[in-house]
Amino acid sequence: MFQWRKTIYKTVCLSFLLVITVTVLQRGMAPSQFLQGQQQKELPTPEPLKTQKRDNAFSITSTFWKSKKEKAPGKEEEGGMMERQVKSWDITTTNCSANQNLSKLDWFKGLEPNFQQFLLYRHCRYFPMLINHPEKCNGDVYLLIVVKSIITQHDRREAIRRTWGKEKEVEGKKIKTLFLLGTASKEEERANYQKLLDYENHIYGDILQWDFLDSFFNLTLKEVHFLKWLNIYCDNVRFIFKGDDDVFVSPDNILEFLEDKKEGEDVFVGDVLYKARPIRKKENKYYIPSALYNKSIYPPYAGGGGFVMDGPLAKRLHKASETLELYPIDDVFLGMCLEVLKVSPVGHEGFKTFGIVKNKNSKMNKEPCFFRSMLVVHKLLPPDLIQMWDLVHSNLTCSRKLNVL
Repeated sequence: MFQWRKTIYKTVCLSFLLVITVTVLQRGMAPSQFLQGQQQKELPTPEPLKTQKRDNAFSITSTFWKSKKEKAPGKEEEGGMMERQVKSWDITTTNCSANQNLSKLDWFKGLEPNFQQFLLYRHCRYFPMLINHPEKCNGDVYLLIVVKSIITQHDRREAIRRTWGKEKEVEGKKIKTLFLLGTASKEEERANYQKLLDYENHIYGDILQWDFLDSFFNLTLKEVHFLKWLNIYCDNVRFIFKGDDDVFVSPDNILEFLEDKKEGEDVFVGDVLYKARPIRKKENKYYIPSALYNKSIYPPYAGGGGFVMDGPLAKRLHKASETLELYPIDDVFLGMCLEVLKVSPVGHEGFKTFGIVKNKNSKMNKEPCFFRSMLVVHKLLPPDLIQMWDLVHSNLTCSRKLNVL
């Protein structure tokens, strides 16, 4: 009997010691699991969008668009960055509020309301996708045609699909087309226009749409959203034409121009503006206050009516864009990105973003023999675009051919 009690006592003691030992070890490995009831130090929650961090973004007005300290990527870094890139659009919610710290600053109070609005929300950099077509980049795409449009201008998109935006393959070179859109700027129109756009997309499957309002200042958002989209989905796009929805484009002339371009060559070609000055007249559409940009000239940039760039450069432009604060004028912003990369845009006579000649009333602006030799001409609305396209591709007899390629 005594021996039996002794055995039980030993068993209980050993079990107790075992429980204590295990508990101590577990506390050593993961104390947060065993200190319930004690106040824990709260771990910082990860920031949902890297690009929303703007702690020092507005402290010095002269460095608005250059406040981030990230190093822009060089060609030699591109391979490593490709390995770390996300594989799908990773923004699923709009998590953004106004930067109210700005409203206390005197220089901010003196700005026009539209610029105040832009600055209050400039840190809201990326938005969810409403319509996506990653399959556009399946396989090797030689030329990706990308067109900035707005939801209400269905007639322009339809005219482009019938003319220069028609998808095709030329001597084994695939040409694909996409339209970039936000949402309708007027709330009362949004639901109906969205239904129409969904139907249009169902028919053609060539729309990329994001959940931000289409407005003039948001054109830069459209630029950075496309660059991010391209970086995620398009590893095998050789060249990109990017332009407006009111231009005449000759894909055949663009293909001819690109024939002698070598792999690894930085191609960024268009109607380039050199030493352009910020416009300080408030009544002008492109007015920029000194508080937003206090330098006397812009870096070289291509007019947004239409330009051509190579795919690898576009991916590096995405990385460069993330080192800069957004700027209200999208053409200029892209010039700033090129400056970060130390890439100079090249001007070409075949890009006419102000018409064949700047005199809008000149007959030359309606002469199909001139259009036949151009790469891009601005500005043509749908009826004129279709008419000019048909004329240029008819049995046209011209006294001489312009050699602009």
